[in-house]
Amino acid sequence: MATRWGICSAGKISHDFTVALKSLPPGDHQVVAVAARKLEDAQEFAKKHSISRAYGAYEELARDPDIDVVYIGVIHPYHLSTCLLFTNAKKNVLCEKPLAMNTREVQEILASAKMNDVFLMEAVWTRFFPASVEIRRLLAQGEVGEVKMVRSEFGVPLVNVPRSVEKELGGGAVLDIGIYCLQFICMVYNGEKPECIQATGICKETGVDETVVVTLKFSKNRMAVFTCSSRIQLPNDAIIMGTKGTIRVPDHMWCPTSLVVNGQETQYPLPDPYLPLNFLNSTGMRYEAEEVRQCLLKGLKESAVVSHADSLLLAEVEDEIRRQVGVVYSQDCH
Repeated sequence: MATRWGICSAGKISHDFTVALKSLPPGDHQVVAVAARKLEDAQEFAKKHSISRAYGAYEELARDPDIDVVYIGVIHPYHLSTCLLFTNAKKNVLCEKPLAMNTREVQEILASAKMNDVFLMEAVWTRFFPASVEIRRLLAQGEVGEVKMVRSEFGVPLVNVPRSVEKELGGGAVLDIGIYCLQFICMVYNGEKPECIQATGICKETGVDETVVVTLKFSKNRMAVFTCSSRIQLPNDAIIMGTKGTIRVPDHMWCPTSLVVNGQETQYPLPDPYLPLNFLNSTGMRYEAEEVRQCLLKGLKESAVVSHADSLLLAEVEDEIRRQVGVVYSQDCH
């Protein structure tokens, strides 16, 4: 039986996710419905992707009995309410990152998923790329010895993108793109909580962070540092340094298609999209979709690769970074 997907929101990321699903066998994945806040947006999306049902309200999608799992591609501040809508309707959920605006909201979503006995995963797509799977394998085998340092950067000019700079739209470099650097570090250090977090940054006049540098110290004298910026282009690579060697993820570390292990490069190409994409390498979302399918087939309520504990850790560290940089969202004031 194919896993039947419902797509919540007809925006750019939902478009790319739907294109990525089409790169998987149709006997495994099917998009059966799409919902948007405006019916005409949903209808246009449905036509473009040959989806049979279009809804003008998220609630209608939540009531559709033929949906196995819902992909949520709404903007950050709406993740909490939208996740709760679907978990309370007993729907399995794959929600875009960040899972929510802060730790309290993440806890609320996780509690609702547990209470309703549904699968829930934060869509940290990077972790499911073949290159990322290989990184975890190499680390488990001790290929670079004991890891002592991880460095990562992600910076792109997003000053003209409202959802990246407006506070009420959940803007800010850390939540939008810094999360990729942070999740990478957390993956390398096996979901361990850092002992010390030091963050410094520059905020925009809108009150959101624009460029942030974070230093993390872990147990056994292991370090990590990352830089994220919504103002300037950075090298956008990541490197893991161990006592016996290095693993480097070249440019576009958030959607990696190559790895350099101790100087040896290996390519991990992606399938071509059947429609133009909005974002780089988006067909790579196929891997997280397949993970969701495998988890559902096994009756799991979370993925071991991006577990509920992983999502909680990301939120807790992000909260502390924002506290030090001075970014407060309305969601923090409840």
